[in-house]
Amino acid sequence: MTYAWKQLEGQVINGEFHLRQHLCGSDDRAVFLSVHGEEQVQRAAIKLILANPQNAEIQLSRWRLAANLAHPHLLRLFRTGRRRWGTTELLFVVMEYAEEDLSLVLRDRPLTPEEARDLLPPALDALAYLHGNGFVHGHIKPANIMAIDDQLKLSIDGLCPMGESIGGLWKPSVYDAPEIARGAISAAGDVWSLGMTLVETLTQRPPVWEGTQTEPVIPETLPEPLLDIARHCLRLDPELRWTVADIAARLQPLSVQEGRQAAGPPKAAAKWRYPAAIGAIGLALAAVLAGPRILNRRAATDQASSSAVREPKRQAKPKPSQQTNRTEPTTEKSGDAVQGSRDTPPRNPPRNQGATTATTGVFQGQVVEQVLPEVPQSAKDTIQGTLRVNVKVGVDPTGNEVQAQLDSPGPSKYFANLALRAAQRWKFRPPMIDGQDVSSEWILRFEFSRTDTKVRPVRTSP
Repeated sequence: MTYAWKQLEGQVINGEFHLRQHLCGSDDRAVFLSVHGEEQVQRAAIKLILANPQNAEIQLSRWRLAANLAHPHLLRLFRTGRRRWGTTELLFVVMEYAEEDLSLVLRDRPLTPEEARDLLPPALDALAYLHGNGFVHGHIKPANIMAIDDQLKLSIDGLCPMGESIGGLWKPSVYDAPEIARGAISAAGDVWSLGMTLVETLTQRPPVWEGTQTEPVIPETLPEPLLDIARHCLRLDPELRWTVADIAARLQPLSVQEGRQAAGPPKAAAKWRYPAAIGAIGLALAAVLAGPRILNRRAATDQASSSAVREPKRQAKPKPSQQTNRTEPTTEKSGDAVQGSRDTPPRNPPRNQGATTATTGVFQGQVVEQVLPEVPQSAKDTIQGTLRVNVKVGVDPTGNEVQAQLDSPGPSKYFANLALRAAQRWKFRPPMIDGQDVSSEWILRFEFSRTDTKVRPVRTSP
């Protein structure tokens, strides 16, 4: 049955939930923007579904159970109930308003391996909590992986107690394990769905799966340990699949190797932004490191705001035919924004072009190669005003960057990571004191807008 959901805009459900805007939906369900709370100022999402007499009470009971759960990586449910609209009976659930979801990110681009890896800890943490409390999520897929600020959250309006059947409440999809066709619901089914989603985050499509007799085809190009995780998630036999704890353990060696430190509850790896059709922020149920936001957002690590992210030095030299820019030495008192080439660093200027203080024998140092982040237009479109990121760069006596870390990450980990990676490719002419090259420190002040990207280098020492 197809229901004209749009006609409900402006109506009030249960005398308290104003259907402000129809956000998305299908034949039998829709999501609206609403508000809740005593002051009616907190945004909420309200989902309406056509009641099926055979399973309506089952659905309501599951929503009530889900509303009693509390976890930082689960979307909260506030109210549930029934509402008759003319001759049609509707079920409704009012839930936390999410700004973004992963499915829209993947329409624009795949996640980087770093983004995909950073997505796993909070998702695994949430699943471990659900399984430990006797629930199966049952709907792990990109559209149900959401973000509120920098916090990743899973939707929970489709939870099912372990041991129960799906009860006709949903139709199996490509994300569902083969045993779902037999009505079997278990934690292993969530692991399968997580594996399908993991592959999709890196390739923009679920792995090819030709049927229940063969395992899905996983691209060999996936990086480790994600390839290994996906393979063990997508075993046909549920008994052979890794558990949530197994996956977390597989991630741990890499975390230790990269020197990651626990810093409170895991957060979403990036900040995605939902399209402007819903305004400055989007509703995850409309189903992004954000189109990018994390998602575009999300291209930074869990500690992007506090620890340096390193990558191998790139020694590529500019070709003679490439456009080049010269940059003058910059001190704390001078530092106009520089619009440089994103892929063509400037030629090294002669030493005598740097600022020198004759009386002290101090050469102030200068920037000789600067690279601006390459920002996809889809990511630029998510920016409201100007987004600023400051990166602190340590420079050794040879002029090479030796330590880059975020000094002021700004509101988006995605853009913070872009700035950080660009800063790691800069080259400097080191300061000289009494004839000796010395180390120095710079702050690179990046400014992102919808129209351009600028950076202002400021030398802070010596």
